[in-house]
Amino acid sequence: MDGIYEGARVLYINPDECVDCGACKLICEAGAIYYETDLPDDEQQHLADNAAFFSEGLPGRGGPIGSPGGADTLGPVGVDTPFVAALPPRGRPSRHSRRARLQLERGADAEPDQGRAAE
Repeated sequence: MDGIYEGARVLYINPDECVDCGACKLICEAGAIYYETDLPDDEQQHLADNAAFFSEGLPGRGGPIGSPGGADTLGPVGVDTPFVAALPPRGRPSRHSRRARLQLERGADAEPDQGRAAE
């Protein structure tokens, strides 16, 4: 999964480096990753924007990222495409929200399992 690059707010999958293994789709907590053939019509702009992250110059960078040979080689880019940068911020699933979801599933008064034996 070295073809996933870190922008400021989102992650971008390099289409030239992706091997279509599906591992990123399985671990994406936001459910935001689709195979191109499964992408809903109202999300098509994200496909083009993802490609633009690699093929067009980004704010504050000299030129396109292209295919640098893996995200580990390049490190966090720290900037997004103009399209993503213009989107209103969205809440990100946090550890706290996952804990709250577990509590709802187990009952409102239940404490999350912290891997300790009951006393």
